[in-house]
Amino acid sequence: MSTDQFGLAGGGYVPDPDRDTTLLLDAFYDQLSEYPTAAMRARQDELEAANEHLIVDEPARHNLRLTLALVAAYEVLLPRLGREQAIDAVRAAFVEPLGDTMEQGTRAMLDAAPDAFHAMVELSRSREEYAFGKGFVFERPVDDGTRYHLDVRRCFYHDVLVANGAPELTPAMCAFDANWIEAIDPDRHGFRFERRTTIGTGGTHCPFHFSRDDG
Repeated sequence: MSTDQFGLAGGGYVPDPDRDTTLLLDAFYDQLSEYPTAAMRARQDELEAANEHLIVDEPARHNLRLTLALVAAYEVLLPRLGREQAIDAVRAAFVEPLGDTMEQGTRAMLDAAPDAFHAMVELSRSREEYAFGKGFVFERPVDDGTRYHLDVRRCFYHDVLVANGAPELTPAMCAFDANWIEAIDPDRHGFRFERRTTIGTGGTHCPFHFSRDDG
């Protein structure tokens, strides 16, 4: 899929949590269409009702929907596929369907930007505010125009998965970021990105570190 469904390529992207989450969930369930997705969606509804107390703001409402869709699918797939294959199926369904459009849209945005580093930092700031919200805790140890080092100290996705007995799914959510990370070409865009660990893979935090090549 190559259509820029998220509107990244033109620049000036502002997250729309309702739209973006709906796109992701529709693609997620389409990818799992060989399995009983009606049962998964019904289970998601049940889980949302049971976890409503975790909603701390509007972004959290949509992040809860997204995270519990993975839990619901996992619960349905687990007795059919076993643990490892169920995790793999959930990961593939979450990461792959919109992977091309995310990578292509991000690359087009960076290619067109007068300052690719600045464009990426502004996109990150926008997502922190509108897409992630208060369910996440961010620290910025460095933010000086040549480096934007953002550390995620609390991850709402991981908290929801732990609360619902499925922390093993957090790495699948971490893997989704590869879709936009792969779009960054340091030689072409003048900056590099590093994320050496994540909370989901056992780290104490998730470092999202953007640095100009001369910074």
